[in-house]
Amino acid sequence: MGVALLALISSGCSTPETTSSALEVPRGYVPVLELEIEGRLLSFGPFIGYYFRPRDPDDLSRIDFVCFNERSFYTTLADTGFMPESSQRITPVFFEDAPLQWLKQRPCPQDEFVHFHSCHNAVGPVLTGYWIRHIGKDEFIYDMGGRVTPDSVLYHDVRPGPDKSFARIVEFDRG
Repeated sequence: MGVALLALISSGCSTPETTSSALEVPRGYVPVLELEIEGRLLSFGPFIGYYFRPRDPDDLSRIDFVCFNERSFYTTLADTGFMPESSQRITPVFFEDAPLQWLKQRPCPQDEFVHFHSCHNAVGPVLTGYWIRHIGKDEFIYDMGGRVTPDSVLYHDVRPGPDKSFARIVEFDRG
């Protein structure tokens, strides 16, 4: 079983100054889930601003979560006048076709943040979303749970550490 973590971070290499307020995490929510699979104790999280609560403590197939916008981890890409149009739910823009201004907005270390995923509203995708750094915790083949085949640009071997082999892609999600 392959395990990968995602790191969500805002653009820029320094931590922005923010006004902090006390978080009110609902009762029963935790920053880390621990699960035992095949005799191994695994952890899911923590992720900045995310807190989890299994609907049933003995069944982690349904998890509720709350998300706080701590340390401003969302990013809005520069408005270059370019927004891909598609009837697909997810529309990919590979780095070679993406505006240079977007690529320059990647957080440091830029060679590790190779995936952007947009938010969406009632109209469709927007320029706000997050840059993602995939971090492999084990060796495995990334095939989206069998949804992509070896001929897909997404299919690749993952090694422990930052997954620099992940497709360099900006994805627009229409919801």
